Amino acid sequence: MRRVVVTGLGCVNATGNDMSSCWNAAMEARSGIDKISYFDPKDLTVRIAGEVKNFEIGDSMDLKEARRTSNFIKFAMKATHEALNASGLDTSASNTDKWGTSIGVGIGDLGGIEHNAYILRDKGQKRVSPFFMPYTIANMASGVVSIRHNLRGPNICTTTACTSGTHGVGEGFLYIRNHLADVMVCGGAEGAISPLGIASFAAMKALSTRNDDPQTASRPFDKDRDGFVMGEGAGILILEELEHAKARGAEIYAEVVGYGMSGDAYHITAPAEGGEGAQRCMQLALDTARINKSDIDYINAHGTSTGLNDRFESAAIMAVFGDHAKKLAVSSTKGVTGHCLGAAGGIEATYMAMALKEGQIPPTANLRNPDPECPLDYTPLTGRDAKLRYALSNSFGFGGTNGSILMKRFD
Repeated sequence: MRRVVVTGLGCVNATGNDMSSCWNAAMEARSGIDKISYFDPKDLTVRIAGEVKNFEIGDSMDLKEARRTSNFIKFAMKATHEALNASGLDTSASNTDKWGTSIGVGIGDLGGIEHNAYILRDKGQKRVSPFFMPYTIANMASGVVSIRHNLRGPNICTTTACTSGTHGVGEGFLYIRNHLADVMVCGGAEGAISPLGIASFAAMKALSTRNDDPQTASRPFDKDRDGFVMGEGAGILILEELEHAKARGAEIYAEVVGYGMSGDAYHITAPAEGGEGAQRCMQLALDTARINKSDIDYINAHGTSTGLNDRFESAAIMAVFGDHAKKLAVSSTKGVTGHCLGAAGGIEATYMAMALKEGQIPPTANLRNPDPECPLDYTPLTGRDAKLRYALSNSFGFGGTNGSILMKRFD
């Protein structure tokens, strides 16, 4: 069985436009959530979000193309450019037939759909942009990255709601392990902060309404949490077959060793009772890694700041890990980024790789009043140093779709 390592990381979210900025903000519990600036939200009940700020595409993409391109694609391009630079891979090479892309996107360009629907209604078909469809559909983050960087291997987009990014990384891991690829650009991207996006989640009573205190609105595992905060961005990892990476002297951040996925078969939006599907997902990640439960030191939780998710994820962790759950460090970085939907798993996988490389655990921001039904060590408010061996990252999504990625420190 081939071994798979992480050789590059790139990140864009509400806390920064590069990996270093995003990681530092996560470690400092510094929230990027603020009042919505993309549009006037005065008629909405929710007026806060984790928007990407001061974004510049730089040399990640041709400026003319960038002007007509959706945000989720631009975020993916920026994070990919950073990750490839960090990896030192030369994608202009002629032997990229087994270098591919697997970038998950949950929604795609929802704002573009809204905008062009109004144009069609008010101005007619001739005014609808010919670029609307190509730059709206979810797979175009992976597609445009593939075209820009000459990646001619597998080219896939996992669209599995809020698990999309984790499945994107997991699928890339499987392709390399099973000889379908040698290098995979993996992760997740999302850019769906729009009036319809906010209104739809608000109609479900899923969003926090702390409009006057945006930076503390996302508070995973806190008794006073009142919903998630919508975020956006991209998290990209370069996965590479170990011998391929060693042959070129690549820096290795971590090794991917396990992947689990499952279906709740229960409800379109609510998790299964007790996190039953999440339990099976985490157990599968452990099984594919062939390690013991006691080997896990840290879990980057899905931790959305919603009532059901945080409670059932806690229950699932306790069911899987038993007595060892009390020794685990757990945290959710959504306290600073918001919930980035399809990008969340990619962003959080970059944080997990950084945690293993740096020997640091990012905190759960805004966790001041722990929920008694969430009784684990959630690393509240302040990060910590730790000798980490293995770490797990969870993502769960509408439709009962679950994903877990397992990494180890590379020795």
